[in-house]
Amino acid sequence: MSDWLIYRGTGDADHDRIRTLPPPPPWRTFEGGPAVPAAPPIDAASKRRLGKTNAPLPTQDEEALHLVNAALYLRRPLLVTGEPGSGKSTLAHAVAHELGLGRVLQWPVVSRTELKDGLYTYDAVGRLQDVQLSRQNDGPEDDIGRYIRLGPLGTALLPSELPRVLLIDELDKSDLDLPNDLLNALEEGEFGLPELERIADRPGRDEVQVLDDDGRRVPVRRGRVRCCAFPFVVMTSNGERDFPAPLLRRCIHLELDPPRDERLAAMVQAHFGAGSDERNLDLISLFAQGTRSGELRPTDQLLNAIFLTQYAAREERDSREDIADLLMRPLDQRQR
Repeated sequence: MSDWLIYRGTGDADHDRIRTLPPPPPWRTFEGGPAVPAAPPIDAASKRRLGKTNAPLPTQDEEALHLVNAALYLRRPLLVTGEPGSGKSTLAHAVAHELGLGRVLQWPVVSRTELKDGLYTYDAVGRLQDVQLSRQNDGPEDDIGRYIRLGPLGTALLPSELPRVLLIDELDKSDLDLPNDLLNALEEGEFGLPELERIADRPGRDEVQVLDDDGRRVPVRRGRVRCCAFPFVVMTSNGERDFPAPLLRRCIHLELDPPRDERLAAMVQAHFGAGSDERNLDLISLFAQGTRSGELRPTDQLLNAIFLTQYAAREERDSREDIADLLMRPLDQRQR
C-alpha cells in the first residue's frame, strides 16, 4: 500500500497516522486558536454503522482511497455520491475510527434545512424571559453564552489540533439555496455570531463560553469561530439533483459503488464476526446476484436477512432463502 495514504480503509485503528499529515497548501491554511479540547471518542452512532467486532471494515477500491486522502491532504470537502446503501455515510465514520478523530458530527439535511441550523442556534425567547425574571429579583446580569449552542458545522469549525469529522448527510434533499450558502463557511473556515459580535467590545465580553454540539462549554472570541485544522467534511448525495458549479469546484468528488465481493464479505464480518461471511455465503450470493443485475438493493437488507435467519429457519436452506427474499426485494421494484 502506498506510503502517502493517511486513511487506508483497512479498519485497523492507527491514531498516530493523522499526525503525519503534511501541512496544508498555503491557500488552505487557517489560523484560528487557541485550540479547544480534543473531540470525545466515537459514539454509538459509529459503532452501529461499523460493527463491534475486530474484523476488517469494508475496504475501498484504490480510486476511492486516493480521493479520500486527496480531501485530507488538500483540506477540501468530500462530496460522496452513490446509490442508497452504498456506504456513503459509513465512510465518514470509518475515517473517524481509523484515524482516531473522535465522535462524528452529524448534520442530516431535509428540505427545510438552513445554513444557520448547522452553524448555531440562539434561544432569544428563553434569554428574554430569564432577563425579565432576573430584573424582577435584582439578580446578576445574564450570561448570553447559555443561550447559544453551536451546530455540527459550527462545532467542526472550532479551532482544534486535529480535524473533526463532519457528515452533512443527503445534501441533495436541501432547498436550492443551501449548497450556495455553504460556500463561504467551507471556503473561509470561519463564521460570525452577530449576537456576540455586537457585544465583543464591552468589558469582559470579548470571550464568551457557549455550548458546542458535543455538549461542552467552549470559548468564542470576539464573536467569531475560526478553525485551525480544517475539518474532514463528507457531504453525501443520492444523486437526486445537480449541485452548482462553485460548490463542485471546491469539493473532491467520489462516486461510491455499492459493496461487492471483498467489501461485502468484510462488512458482514464486521457486524457478525469472523467467518460469518462463509456461514452466510448463500445469502450473500443471493444479494450479489440482484445487485449485479442492476437492481437497487441497499446493504441494510442483507444485514437484516442474515440477522433474522439466525433465528428463523436456521438449518433449512430453502426457508432461509425464502425469508431473505422477503427482506431483499429491490427498492425500485417496490416503487413500480
